[in-house]
Amino acid sequence: MKNSSLVTKLVATLAIVVAVSYILISAALSIWFQGHLRAQVTERAEITAGYIAEYVTDYLDKDIDDIVLGENIRRVSEGEDWDFLLIDASDYIYYVSDASFDSLIYSKFRLPDKGRLIAGSELEISGEVNPVTKETSLVFIKPVFNQDAYVGSLVTYIADETIREPLSSVLVIIWGLAALAFLMTLLGIYYFVQKMLFKPLTDLNTIASKISKGEVSQRVSVTSDDEIGQLAKSFNIMAESLEQTDKNRRDFLSNISHELRSPITSMKGFIAGILDGIIPKDKENYYLTIVYDETQRLTRLVNDLLDLSAMESGRFSFRMTEVDLNEIIRLCIIRAETKINDKGLKVNVTLEGDHLYVAGDRDRLIQVVTNLLDNSMKHAPDNGHVEIYTKTKGKKVHTTVYNDGPSISENDIKYIWDRFYKADKSRTNKVSTGLGLPIVRNIITQFGEDIWVENRPKGVAFTFTLSKT
Repeated sequence: MKNSSLVTKLVATLAIVVAVSYILISAALSIWFQGHLRAQVTERAEITAGYIAEYVTDYLDKDIDDIVLGENIRRVSEGEDWDFLLIDASDYIYYVSDASFDSLIYSKFRLPDKGRLIAGSELEISGEVNPVTKETSLVFIKPVFNQDAYVGSLVTYIADETIREPLSSVLVIIWGLAALAFLMTLLGIYYFVQKMLFKPLTDLNTIASKISKGEVSQRVSVTSDDEIGQLAKSFNIMAESLEQTDKNRRDFLSNISHELRSPITSMKGFIAGILDGIIPKDKENYYLTIVYDETQRLTRLVNDLLDLSAMESGRFSFRMTEVDLNEIIRLCIIRAETKINDKGLKVNVTLEGDHLYVAGDRDRLIQVVTNLLDNSMKHAPDNGHVEIYTKTKGKKVHTTVYNDGPSISENDIKYIWDRFYKADKSRTNKVSTGLGLPIVRNIITQFGEDIWVENRPKGVAFTFTLSKT
């Protein structure tokens, strides 16, 4: 996995989202501060104009002269870099706050909306050009009244630059903090993405690569309970399944090699003995019979392997019809009569009714009953007991094959459905292929039915279900 793939794309996406968020927040704060500062300036201008208007009223009432008026205006506006013009009722300028505006005295000032001023409203005009300094300014005009009569206006020029200067400092702080916050957030996102997403996925990819090369014992460390942790758990479950499959494959190859090598070695030895004349003529038929039996065993083994492989791959087709289960059981008992007598077994058969019809493939059901019966006879002691009985439960028919042989250990009972599995590893059997029970389970499973094994107080019972018709 490359750094430039998932993590970079994710971090880039989150960075864009965060950047847009910070830009929008910073822009909103900038606009708010701009409006706030403008409102503060306007408020100060209104307060200052109110004081000056009072002095103008005193001046018009001859309470103070023009010198005192100028001193009062300068005192009130101290600290403010503003310019003031006083206009009489006829719109002529008769006082300026700065000598540079002397050229405007006795000139007429064009008021934009005199009617509103006469009505007592104040005017606020943006983007006006100061006639002397030529600076773009905010103009604040306050009407002046004396004994409720309109006697003129006070015009205040507030240069935009005086508003922008404090605003610029605030904007630098806002955007600087936004940039710093963005960088810290970006570093935090990258760190957490690396730690919480990229590293676990990298570990997962590394372990997957090792497993693909045959190291199926490798596992991913699960460090969280989130989606990545769940993915790691699922991956480990898959790895365990692969490991078990690999073990089963190795065991299968080992078992099939043993099962094939034993009869082949035996046949090779006997045939070589006959060809070399080591075996007497009167014994040749005896050893040829053994060779024939071994070929029969090999044939059964190959056929069972082919059947099991076809079943597990889903290529095996069944002819599902209505069959008489009781008849099949009786047929299998008759076929096993010689083996039953050779071992002195007592077989008890308890069937529900004369006929019991179920859904299944006749040939495969015969194979199921035969394999279970052979398994029971093999594990039952000499002169032991074998029982077969059927019982209807609702829409299902339960068939049980029991023998009074030794119980199966809890460890072995989990593996009896595996190919070639033997509880007693030292025990071999010239008749059994070790595939009987796996074939039985595959047939019953593909019928859509269940099969299970359980230990009884004395013996072992296999039970499978079939659908009643």
